Amino acid sequence: MDETDDVQDRIYQLGQQIRMQRIAQKLSQKKLALMVNTDQAVIARIEAGKHNTGIVKYIEIADALDVPFNHLVKF
Repeated sequence: MDETDDVQDRIYQLGQQIRMQRIAQKLSQKKLALMVNTDQAVIARIEAGKHNTGIVKYIEIADALDVPFNHLVKF
């Protein structure tokens, strides 16, 4: 695995942690998107690891989910 693959894997893992937290809280992608001022398609891409958003948006998502950011980053 090269460095690019490792980074992509980490982005995917972050998206999966967001997804698990969202589902545990019984939030739809649309509801989470409204909470962080984006749209459902962006949340779907973030959760799938297909959208590398800026750190600010990841922090906003963590805040909306009421979890510390470091709980989403498990790598």
